[in-house]
Amino acid sequence: MNILLTGHKGFIGSHLLRALENKGHNVSTYEWDDGNMPSVLEQDWVIHVGAISSTTERDVEKIMRQNVDFTIQLYEACRTYGINFQFSSSASIYGLVSTFQEDTPVAPCTPYAWSKYLCERHITRRMGGNTTQIFRYFNVYGPEGEEHKGDQASPYYKFTKQAKEGKIKIFDDSHRYYRDFIHVSSIVDMHLRFLEVKESGIWNFGTGSTRTFMDIANEIGTKYPSIIEFVRMPDELKYSYQKFTCADMTKTNKTLSNLN
Repeated sequence: MNILLTGHKGFIGSHLLRALENKGHNVSTYEWDDGNMPSVLEQDWVIHVGAISSTTERDVEKIMRQNVDFTIQLYEACRTYGINFQFSSSASIYGLVSTFQEDTPVAPCTPYAWSKYLCERHITRRMGGNTTQIFRYFNVYGPEGEEHKGDQASPYYKFTKQAKEGKIKIFDDSHRYYRDFIHVSSIVDMHLRFLEVKESGIWNFGTGSTRTFMDIANEIGTKYPSIIEFVRMPDELKYSYQKFTCADMTKTNKTLSNLN
């Protein structure tokens, strides 16, 4: 298939690019270039994973322009020409809730989460004429590709890097913070499998299980002997920090099982 992939230089995008090419797809790529829209003509699918992914970014105009305006323009082009569309959303739009089903009322708490919600809202109201799939990623981690993410890298990457330097820094009460961590290879696999799904909608991409940040720090600490230092959570995170996430995978698993 002919596929346009945005964000191919990013963490998830770089893994997706390799996997798509290994499957024999003809992949065109696009990275953000203000004022320069990619052509969707002659594509079978557009996979849109490019975005400002920092949950602490506070430049709202920048996020609106790059995450929201661009996504809407790209989706509308796909809708006009009947090009199928996959969009990477985020579990951050759920906010500080305890239930994570696709029809759960959402409550985004950061500009990043709001940008994903606004895109979802526009897309779901305009669905029709092409297959449109929205994937809500939970906490993605992997073996490589996170070097550029800094503080936004997964705890697996950050803790490993810190452990090699002798000290893992972890927030106070991290034994109480549970997240649904999913390996990037699983994200890629689900993207590829959904290319065969002729259904539009929203799906969770997680594991349906949780681990604490303390669990991860202890696991990595056994591989790279180091000490664990507890630090205070920054004020900018206190009121938007998700202390629990766990994907309800019922819908996703049912959809994928129908392919078998």
